[in-house]
Parts: sequence; C-alpha cells; structure tokens
Amino acid sequence: MNFLVGLVDMAIEIYTWILIARILMSWLPNLDRYHPVVKFIYAATEPVLAPFRNLIPPLNGLDLSPIVVFLLLGFVRRLIIRALFYLL
Repeated sequence: MNFLVGLVDMAIEIYTWILIARILMSWLPNLDRYHPVVKFIYAATEPVLAPFRNLIPPLNGLDLSPIVVFLLLGFVRRLIIRALFYLL
C-alpha cells in the first residue's frame, strides 16, 4: 500500500516540477525549442495546459493556466492518495 501511495505521490511531484520548468522556460528569450529536453517538457505539459488556456484568457499577457493546473494537481493528489488508503 505504501509503495503505491508513494508512487502516485512521486509521479505528481515530478509532473509539478516539469510544469515549473515549463514556466521558467517561458521567461527565457533565446530558448532552443528544438532541443530534446525542451520538446519533452512542452509535449508533457501542453495537453494539460491547453484546455485551461482555452477556458481562461490571459490576463494582461499573463497565462494563468499553470496556476489552475497546480491547484488541480494538489486536489487530485489528495483525492487519489485518500482513495488508495481506503481501498488498500
């Protein structure tokens, strides 16, 4: 049981750090978008960010979708871990 909870927790934590990397990369003006690491980060985050970006328009050029995704990830993390504790 602890292994599965730890695995889910770690996966969400890693994804959170990938999102942080994506945010930081958006501030870099001369970023090589064809670098394999950059392509991986964009490919891993864009399917999650795009629907929220379509729902929430940018506020004075500021993309608020990562904030919503961070809040949602925290909620999903708690929900899944709580459900695993009850099931296992």
